[in-house]
Amino acid sequence: MNHPGIETDLERIETLGQLRKDENYRFRKYLKSQNGRKTDALVHRLYEELSPKVDCTSCGNCCKHLSPCLSKEDLHHLSNALSLNPSEVVEKYTEPLGSDLSLKHLPCIFLCNNKCNIYNNRPETCASFPHLHKDDFISRARQVIDSYSICPIIFNVIERMKTELHFNVHDD
Repeated sequence: MNHPGIETDLERIETLGQLRKDENYRFRKYLKSQNGRKTDALVHRLYEELSPKVDCTSCGNCCKHLSPCLSKEDLHHLSNALSLNPSEVVEKYTEPLGSDLSLKHLPCIFLCNNKCNIYNNRPETCASFPHLHKDDFISRARQVIDSYSICPIIFNVIERMKTELHFNVHDD
């Protein structure tokens, strides 16, 4: 379902993400001059307003482009869901990412028809994505903006933020 003023076309979002790379970098720098609590309130409000207008199961782009880091609790949940012991899960489904583990398959091996086969046992990072409900947005802006061109929710929230914060999108 399309909503007026909401961009959900993944090809267009990806293209605009590339075209606006420098603009988004400047916006991230601009955010550092903003009040953190007010920015969090704005992000939370926009997230609550816009996220119901995006059907994640018609997208699944996060599962196609991002590999979540896994906690020990995530490994426990995956072990139970897959009826494997944790070491088997690590061997079969993960790879090292620095000192952490992440799922190694892209798109995610648990994604089927844009739906998660282990939804009730999915990693915390997956359950929390796109992380716009969390506080301290300004300190996390780089990570969020890195997903601007793959997540329609992030794309629309960032674009609305630029408008509401009166960000000058043109180079000075």
